[in-house]
Amino acid sequence: MVGLILGSLATGAANVSLVELFQGGNSGELLIVSRLPRTLAAILAGSSLAVAGVIMQMLVRNRFVEPATTGTAECAALGLLAMLLLAPEASVFTKMAMSSAAAFGGTALFLALVQKLPPTQPLLVPLTGIVYGGVVAAITAFIAYEYDLLQYLSIWMNGEFSGVLQGRYELLWASGAVALIAYLFADQFTVAGFGKDAAIGLGLNYRAVLIAGLSIVALITSFTVLTVGMLPFVGLVVPNIVSRYRGDNARATLPLVALTGGFFVLASDLFGRLIRYPYEVPAGTVFGVLGAGVFLWLLFARPARRG
Repeated sequence: MVGLILGSLATGAANVSLVELFQGGNSGELLIVSRLPRTLAAILAGSSLAVAGVIMQMLVRNRFVEPATTGTAECAALGLLAMLLLAPEASVFTKMAMSSAAAFGGTALFLALVQKLPPTQPLLVPLTGIVYGGVVAAITAFIAYEYDLLQYLSIWMNGEFSGVLQGRYELLWASGAVALIAYLFADQFTVAGFGKDAAIGLGLNYRAVLIAGLSIVALITSFTVLTVGMLPFVGLVVPNIVSRYRGDNARATLPLVALTGGFFVLASDLFGRLIRYPYEVPAGTVFGVLGAGVFLWLLFARPARRG
């Protein structure tokens, strides 16, 4: 992680060395205004989305879901689009609130849908989420097309960090704070992962935990979409990797999940800057390709036996 941070700080269109960046002057201003915010934004976005993925998987009791495959991100974008059309002069806080409300409602509707699915067919859950998200995305795209806003929509749905500057990424600190709050509910989320009946039998207030989990996922998703766009597969791949080797105890694994998510997103952003330097490939595109390959490996590889 330290190596990635130094590499991120040293990489950019301007050919400036790390030593020059820390010497102050114009180079120091470049560090404070652009490169440090971009590096922090990648870490915060990756960490919080990975935590949101863990929560989604525990609430749905399915390892194949995350905010990008359950319609959460699409609903957040729909909420942002509605605010752009109905109240274009609204504050960032108002837009964030509307986006979070849309994400919360959309995720709650998805949970209601999956409750009707047979528990013996776990692959129906992600398939339902993909179809559901596709329907919401189609509605959003149609509205954006009618009002000539497709460019805005493409920015929200494709995560990239080229536009991150000081003063334009601070919402991601709020996303990181929400991810920290999730740690306070870690034990409750672990119990909720046993299923509604078992959780209630163990004395858990299942409804309150469900609302808390949905709120955390909705806030993280809306903060990320509003600031840098959606990063697919982060909440899907990272929790599966950590769970494969460290188990499902959220209290023990959430810090590692957050660290791993930040590591992968920062690595994707750095790789996207280097692959066609000085041009850039969006981090969401890079991680989408790599994440798909890693996820296929997780599906077909057998866990190592422990003696």
